[in-house]
Amino acid sequence: MRVHGNGDASALLVNGTVGVGKTTVAEAVGDLLADAGISHAVLDLDSLRQSWPAPPGDRFNFGLLLRNVRSVAANYLDAGATRLVLAGVIEQPDERRRLAEAVVAGLTVCRLRADRAVLRGRLARRHDGEPEALRWHLDRCGELDAILDRSTVDDFTVDTTTGSVTGIAASVVEQAGWL
Repeated sequence: MRVHGNGDASALLVNGTVGVGKTTVAEAVGDLLADAGISHAVLDLDSLRQSWPAPPGDRFNFGLLLRNVRSVAANYLDAGATRLVLAGVIEQPDERRRLAEAVVAGLTVCRLRADRAVLRGRLARRHDGEPEALRWHLDRCGELDAILDRSTVDDFTVDTTTGSVTGIAASVVEQAGWL
């Protein structure tokens, strides 16, 4: 295993169903870390898995995601980042273990949750004029929420139904013990 320039690094995955605000909250966590003078990087895991077609048996390109995370995280750690903020989805304990191995840092997982009606509204706004995409995301929202309810991958949960993005990010940072 490669040893990076920063042995004190840690990673935080902002996990949750579609529409819950993972990317928005992760970016706000990054802003809070910058304000506190803590070196960090924010990674949108969806962008690191986007490739078509997905290989058989890997519907969401998790294998490709891990290869890309390994490279990108190593670059950020070598550049001096002490915190890696990840926005994405893991569903199973094995995925958590494999993601932690890929970032080569201690991994804390925060699940974001929101009321179903709020999620539907967010997805409807995001996919306005895209009825097929909206239908897929609404179906996936319920499916993924149920999977995450049964899973044991998260260390703590933060509700995003109400409150400011900055306030939600502050709660995530506090519960992760990062400030």
